[in-house]
Amino acid sequence: MDAIVLRGVPYPDAEARQRSHLDAMARNPDQPGAVLFVEHQPVITCGRSGDGSNLLVDPETLAGNGIAYRRAGRGGDVAYHGPGQWTVYPILRLAWYGKDLHRYLRLLEECAIAFLSRRGIAGTRRKGLTGVWVGRGKVAAVGVAVSRWIAWHGFALNIHPDISHFTAFMHPCGIREEEGSVASLETLTGRRHGMMEVLPDLKASVFEVLSLDAKE
Repeated sequence: MDAIVLRGVPYPDAEARQRSHLDAMARNPDQPGAVLFVEHQPVITCGRSGDGSNLLVDPETLAGNGIAYRRAGRGGDVAYHGPGQWTVYPILRLAWYGKDLHRYLRLLEECAIAFLSRRGIAGTRRKGLTGVWVGRGKVAAVGVAVSRWIAWHGFALNIHPDISHFTAFMHPCGIREEEGSVASLETLTGRRHGMMEVLPDLKASVFEVLSLDAKE
């Protein structure tokens, strides 16, 4: 199973890489999956559940602040991706997980929880919501798509992103201020962690939880 690391990548490029893997898997039942670990250029994406109402400014204002805006084929509402955040895109056959999308979503949450545990932090779930929380702070967001029984998209884990990019321009994942806030490894620990410093723990967590064999 390939583990592919991409940094400084525009959102459409990462989406194209996912689609390429997905198409190859759909054509060939023996084609293995892949996991992309991506640090995006700043972008706010809106998933299938979103209608744009949780975006606080127009796309032109976002562009003026150096943030792109894209529709996404995943589930969920608006989400921010950018420097200081690892977005993990497993492209995997859902049959490996009993063709159970809800189970698969919980496993993606468990990947983030396992990573946080390696860092001495207890991540939790909230009933009725996707993602991973520490107290009132959401540290990981989850949104997937399924095509031809192949799951793609995945989850975003905040390491040290600019939190203002979440709060100034949108209600992240549709969550209002009174319901919670955005957290990162930096805000939870009080120190800045390097992206490549944390990557081995993140890779190990993903491959263990999803029962994958890593190939660099």
